[in-house]
Amino acid sequence: MNQDRPFDPYSPDCPSRGLVDRIGDRWTILIIGVLSAGPARYRDLAEKVGGISPKMLSQTLKALERDGLIVRQAFAEVPPRVVYELTAAGRTLEPLLLGLEEWAKRHMPGVLESRARYDGVPKAG
Repeated sequence: MNQDRPFDPYSPDCPSRGLVDRIGDRWTILIIGVLSAGPARYRDLAEKVGGISPKMLSQTLKALERDGLIVRQAFAEVPPRVVYELTAAGRTLEPLLLGLEEWAKRHMPGVLESRARYDGVPKAG
């Protein structure tokens, strides 16, 4: 794709679509949420992002590093220590993704109600 043209995530062959996919991925949202509090080690990320497999955590961290959203720092210590941190570009996603997190928390009761209504589940009580 010619980079002189504007990026269009609605176009299937535009690389910006892949970036939108990456940012909208649930693991990305949760990892950035954890890293918004500051740098974290792999073990801490795995603990705080419940349900993520080691393979998926590693893949997501590598993809975020490749896209320039996080930085991985390895310290020459015994035992070795690795810390992940948001880059300046990654930090610009914080308000957007944390806003999404807050929206989900605030609207979940209504969503659950809507799902039950749609699925024909009788109201409790």
